[in-house]
Amino acid sequence: MKVARYNYAHQLGADIEPLIADLRAMLVGGRYELTAEVKQFEAELAQFLGARFVRGVNTGTDALVVALRALGIGPGDEVITQANTFNATVGAITLVGAEPVLVDVDPETFLIDKKQLSDAIGPRTRVLMPVHLYGKPTPMAEIVALAEAHGLFVIEDAAQAIGARIEGQSVATFGHFGCFSFHPSKNLSAAGDGGAVVARNAELDEALRRQRELGQVGQNNHVVVGFNTKLDALQARILSWKLPRLEQWNDHRRKAAGWYRERLAGLPLSFQARAEGETHAYHLFQVRMRERDALLAHLRARDIDVVIRYPTPIHLQPAFAGKGWREGQFPVAEQLARELLCLPIRPDIGIDEIDYVADCVCEFFGKTARR
Repeated sequence: MKVARYNYAHQLGADIEPLIADLRAMLVGGRYELTAEVKQFEAELAQFLGARFVRGVNTGTDALVVALRALGIGPGDEVITQANTFNATVGAITLVGAEPVLVDVDPETFLIDKKQLSDAIGPRTRVLMPVHLYGKPTPMAEIVALAEAHGLFVIEDAAQAIGARIEGQSVATFGHFGCFSFHPSKNLSAAGDGGAVVARNAELDEALRRQRELGQVGQNNHVVVGFNTKLDALQARILSWKLPRLEQWNDHRRKAAGWYRERLAGLPLSFQARAEGETHAYHLFQVRMRERDALLAHLRARDIDVVIRYPTPIHLQPAFAGKGWREGQFPVAEQLARELLCLPIRPDIGIDEIDYVADCVCEFFGKTARR
């Protein structure tokens, strides 16, 4: 059996002709930028999230950049985030001229260590940027309270967590801004790149809009130096086509994660910890074990598309060599980078595929999968 990581055909549905007809009409009619299709998707996404203000942008990285810029973050400012995130989180901070401050993570949840986050706050800190990693929502109440006590902003990096919730409230709606990615790998994916930013209020939303649209207020009236980072109208239409099925897809991901947990119980590996009141989106399903690289080779030899995210932590990446970070500084992030492996999880993955993966994992450990 071959177990794939993605199945894009399934996400488009059995009959895509209405979507193709819409895209054809948009192409012929020149409906490319900030069209009704973009506004429609922004409104639909806002409704899905229970938010009031949503703006589409070009990428998830741009979402973080324009959110930081809309808050006036730049040289001399510090932004605290976690050491086990993807490059774009720290790259966005660096791109606006601010200084990223890393803290380590909890070894059970793989999310930001709130005690270390609090201890890292200094006189130049302006923003706390937790990451809802792998689709697991970061508990936000303590972080928001901490930010309010110190007069700080909160930006949620929710690139991997669309549809994740805490006590029913969507991630990306707790902070001043929340940022999503619609990269083809994500739970809600465009046919290319795309992103969105959720704003807490109308004032922040307007500041974000200016950053997104070249700093304009009215045609050719540029009041600030902004970017040109607008969600492509064709991508917006594709995202609107998929969005109504996102909740169903995420529900299936949660079922698949449950199947994995049942079948792999009792093996010398562990999973990302779960918490009461959370709704995990399971963008990735991670298993953790010391023999990670050997298991990776074992599963790939059996046509299972497993992958490592992320084998080299941020603080050891060449791009950030000038930051002065050193090996051993964030030991939990480094250990997770050595021990985590993503098993295939898709909105259409079948129980037969889960059984095959589980059987192959159990074979590696000389065990039999539970049913």
